[in-house]
Amino acid sequence: MTPIPHAEPALAFQSVSKAYGTTVALEDFTLQIERGELFGLVGGNGAGKTTLIKCLLDFTDTDRGEIRIFGVPHGVTASRRELAFLPERFNPPHYLTGRDFLRYMSELHRVPYAEERALQALGRLDLSTAALYRPARTYSKGMTQKLGLAACLLSGKALQVLDEPTSGLDPKARALLKRELRDLRSAGRTVFFTSHALADVEEICDRMAVMHGGRLRFSGTPGELKAKYSTESLEEAFLECISDAAVT
Repeated sequence: MTPIPHAEPALAFQSVSKAYGTTVALEDFTLQIERGELFGLVGGNGAGKTTLIKCLLDFTDTDRGEIRIFGVPHGVTASRRELAFLPERFNPPHYLTGRDFLRYMSELHRVPYAEERALQALGRLDLSTAALYRPARTYSKGMTQKLGLAACLLSGKALQVLDEPTSGLDPKARALLKRELRDLRSAGRTVFFTSHALADVEEICDRMAVMHGGRLRFSGTPGELKAKYSTESLEEAFLECISDAAVT
């Protein structure tokens, strides 16, 4: 098993480019995410966020550039041994109960399944413990999302990659999830998530990045983005940022 170099950042994208025919999805994308950071990636639909994650997970090839996970090239399977992932459109196998799914994910993550820990994780996300014994096909969108998040939390992985993790969550569940993400950071874990909810990014992220047209347009703290465009609102700063990008 390839060791994780201690000095390496959690994620490093270096000049990553990807095109689908004549459509450029990523262009010379360079970004580094440090260990223990809570990092938010924002951008409109079609900005390139999903393609970036697909490249990170080696679901699709890059055309150029390099991606490293804890210093290990992303094409090496071992690079993802400390990574848990929740896709934006998460759909567990409909025939499994919540318990079956969490047991299955524990096996994939190579961690022991413990019923008590599973129930605690569901409780922390405001999902009824009775859901553990119900088939996933009976779940609402919010319940399904909580189940996927619980699987990531139970994995104990050092890097959590979450694509729109608040999708389908009600205000209480969103608040509880933000508490969990802060706890992960306090435990020294790294969280890299995409979001359309700029208020959430401003509230909990150490740093953020703005993507537009497949390119990195800003990287820094939410406060630095507001200061750059002399706005009091992160939403206004975001709009200014992508408007700048549109004319460059």
